[in-house]
Amino acid sequence: MLTTTKHWRLKLLVLAALCAAAAVAADSPGTVRFGEFPVPGATVRASQGDHIVAALTDETGAYNLSGLADGIWTVRVEMSGFETVTREVVVPASAAAQVWDLKMLSLQSMKAVPNPVAPAATSVPAPPSASRRGRTRATPAAAGVQPTFRRAEGTAATAAGAPAESDLAPPNPNESASEAFAINGSVNNGAAVSFAQAGAFGNARRGRSSMYSGSAGVVVDNSALNANSYSLTGQATPKPAYNRAQTALSLGGPLTIPRLMTGTGASFFVGFQSVRNRNATIQSALVPTAEQRAGQAIAPSLLSPQSLALLRLYPLPNFAASSRYNYQVPLIGSTHQDSLQVRANKAINRSNQVSGDFGSQSTRSDSTGIFGFLDTTRSLGLNSSAGWTRRYTARTFANLRFQFSRLSTTLTPFFSGRTDISGQAGIAGSSRDPRDWGPPTLEFASGIATLSAARSSVSHDQTGIVSYDYFWTRNPHNLNFGGDFRRQQFNLISQQDPRGTFTFTGSDLSGFLRGIPDTAALALGNADKYLRSSGWDFYAKDDWRVNPGLTLNLGVRWEYSAPLTERYGRLVNLDISPGFAAVVPVIAGGVAAAPRGPLTSRAYPDSLLRPDYSGIQPRIGFAWRPMTGGSLVVRGGYGLYYDSSVYQPIALRMVQQAPLSRSFSIQNNPANPFTLATALLSTAATPNTFAVDPDFRVGFNHTWQLSVQRDLPASLVFIGTYMGSRGARGRQQFLPNTFPAGTGPAGVIGPAGFTYLTSGGNSNRESAQVQLRRRLHKGFTASLQYAWAKAIDNAALGGRGQSSAFTAQNWLDLAGERGLSNFDQRHLVNFQAQFGTGMSIRNGWQGTLLREWTATTQINAGTGLPLNPVFLRPTPGTGVTGSIRPSFTGAPLYDPPSGLYLNPAAFTAPAAGQWGNAGRNTITGPNQFSLNASLARTFRLRDRVNADFRIDAANALNHVTFPAWITVANSAQFGLPPAANPMRTLQTTFRVRF
Repeated sequence: MLTTTKHWRLKLLVLAALCAAAAVAADSPGTVRFGEFPVPGATVRASQGDHIVAALTDETGAYNLSGLADGIWTVRVEMSGFETVTREVVVPASAAAQVWDLKMLSLQSMKAVPNPVAPAATSVPAPPSASRRGRTRATPAAAGVQPTFRRAEGTAATAAGAPAESDLAPPNPNESASEAFAINGSVNNGAAVSFAQAGAFGNARRGRSSMYSGSAGVVVDNSALNANSYSLTGQATPKPAYNRAQTALSLGGPLTIPRLMTGTGASFFVGFQSVRNRNATIQSALVPTAEQRAGQAIAPSLLSPQSLALLRLYPLPNFAASSRYNYQVPLIGSTHQDSLQVRANKAINRSNQVSGDFGSQSTRSDSTGIFGFLDTTRSLGLNSSAGWTRRYTARTFANLRFQFSRLSTTLTPFFSGRTDISGQAGIAGSSRDPRDWGPPTLEFASGIATLSAARSSVSHDQTGIVSYDYFWTRNPHNLNFGGDFRRQQFNLISQQDPRGTFTFTGSDLSGFLRGIPDTAALALGNADKYLRSSGWDFYAKDDWRVNPGLTLNLGVRWEYSAPLTERYGRLVNLDISPGFAAVVPVIAGGVAAAPRGPLTSRAYPDSLLRPDYSGIQPRIGFAWRPMTGGSLVVRGGYGLYYDSSVYQPIALRMVQQAPLSRSFSIQNNPANPFTLATALLSTAATPNTFAVDPDFRVGFNHTWQLSVQRDLPASLVFIGTYMGSRGARGRQQFLPNTFPAGTGPAGVIGPAGFTYLTSGGNSNRESAQVQLRRRLHKGFTASLQYAWAKAIDNAALGGRGQSSAFTAQNWLDLAGERGLSNFDQRHLVNFQAQFGTGMSIRNGWQGTLLREWTATTQINAGTGLPLNPVFLRPTPGTGVTGSIRPSFTGAPLYDPPSGLYLNPAAFTAPAAGQWGNAGRNTITGPNQFSLNASLARTFRLRDRVNADFRIDAANALNHVTFPAWITVANSAQFGLPPAANPMRTLQTTFRVRF
């Protein structure tokens, strides 16, 4: 492992140029060899105090020590006939592949060498709490079967949350050498027949074996193997032809560059994956019929030429007219993806190690909708990291890492640079930039399909992170200190709504044919945006092993994420007087002096939001084994977590506001009427659509849990867990100065038409979970888990049943928004089982046919998620739709008429002068069920060549489930599913490993 200092700096520079470091995984792989040849069957044992993890090398001399905690481990490699090698390894930094060169013992030394497979009890002490039943007798190595280790079931309690059986138990020290290592012949003199010893050992060697390993595989599925998509309408839509294929290649091993990087301590890995998918789904919709298009009840002179021009984009029904659906079509999309990963590491000397990785991913996808608009997306992602580990003493080391990532994405809509649909239709005020060409967005309350097209966008996002952490172990403490600095860029060229959005409610189709929308919205201008953000965090933690039965994890973390700024100061917020009596835009300072609010005289920072430095997050955890040698383990913990990603969506809404752009939402009324042709030219609308509290605070969540684990007879393990959380400073959004329809102008006390975001929400969640797990025994393992949970909040953003963020119905009663959380799932059951035939079937055609098969199955069943009832009409005084809820009538919601899943008679329009009395998220969505299964086998073709074959079936029973119901109360499709979850698919995987 040692290298001369002559080329030290040159090697470091070359390695840094080749690749960038990655944080090393928790596993510690390695290779044991003798000269140029691998050594199978060697015992590799890592110890840290009384904690021991062990493994055996395979036929290639490779091993993997899994589940190593951070710190310094003493690793010992033993093999009969060879000198024992001991080395201290730093984890995680030294979890990169280690290379061990063994030397033969002299004849004099062999006489006193203890058997490495059955060491004396004093050589490697077992954990104090280890139980005898957690070990197995070493398996004789005859006929190529190597001694095996079984996962220990009685190791010391661990506060990290991993099950106690995650460590490997050493062999029974009470076994004799002849019992533990009985083979026909001696591995020392090489005088053995081929069936008595492993290949590549002694005179049974079949030739020189490579130190490199790799694999090649392919994953395929085809429309011929899969079930047709479920038809919501009952129409027999033909299944479109499609196929999916994935290929993967990998190669890894020692890294050697003549005259530059030779000897041991360096390794590399290269992986490549390619995806070629052509997907197909079936989509149903409601489109205007030929009779409706003719506008028979409307005089021809009243028909809008803009509406007739846009109506040509709608397809005609393709089956008998229905008030719910009358059009169904298969949709074809494709995704091509290529990924490359390169990793390497090098031990410079005993005190220094470098490692790194580089990855890239190129994705090309095409998608279409019921209107046939084919949109294309192209993206390229790059990520790399470089790291250096410095070991100061046997108990201290430090890691320095740098990470960089960049993602570029280009979305090109179907009409971009091709046809100016809005301009040709005569809709004034929309963007004339060829990149933004296309139709406006048309929304209908009755359920007629929304006309929409993608918006052109180009984005370049990048992140750079510098990290440093220092580890110091002093029994019984493992101390860790560190910090990170993060710099992010979000560069975007896109318009938020360049062609406008028009909503039609009431007699929506009649209003559309006349060209009279109920609301209109636009966000145009300031297309290029350059957002910047920085963040810091510092942490300290202590893994304190109080005694063999009690471990504590104590830590604290401070994290700060700065609100986003725009490179040229192009952010807009609203300076608001008390009581929302008046509002005036305030623009970020950029390179100029800090702005000051015209109404409040408040000084604003460049981000227009006051930074929040209160991100102190304490953490504590424990694992306690009440009875030494017993299987009962109690674990628990508490932590405080901050939502540091909240600022980006806020900045994206602040960056496209007047006076830097034209942004408004407006409602049609007799005082200021408009049509499709003139709506986007209106000057009567509120020029800004969004504002955020300048004292906005980052939300946080208290979480705690307590679990009990105990072994049961028949290899069973019981785990019971309680988890709770309480959130504060949740996001809330409401519409100031708005009142129910019918209240009249007297209710309006200030400017309206904009949404206001604040951080006054809260949430609670309680859950209980019971798990019964059967450990792997005689080839069979299984797990059954049941969870009960309830979550409520008044702060949800986004939800099922409406596409936009939750906006409070009544801005003066935010407590009325308290309801079930979007993710609240009351009951969830999960069952998993796996059975393997192993190598037990050895003779005849039965062994050839049935050996080494593994069958698995997974069943998930749960109750539905909450859905929000919506009454689609504008909030009075604004152009905002979707925030009003209907009123209950008293009719049973879940007793629907034939063909529906919800009863439309359960809801009605809110009474004049009142808000709807239906609560948020008061509808329970469809129950969920899935059964997935797989069957796999490994075919051993040669000593170093294996072939893996696998078949995976998703939704193996071809059972129909739905993701949600349509909950727009005034839609003809209320109570129907918007789509069905995927039906049965079969996927075949074949991989060759060498």
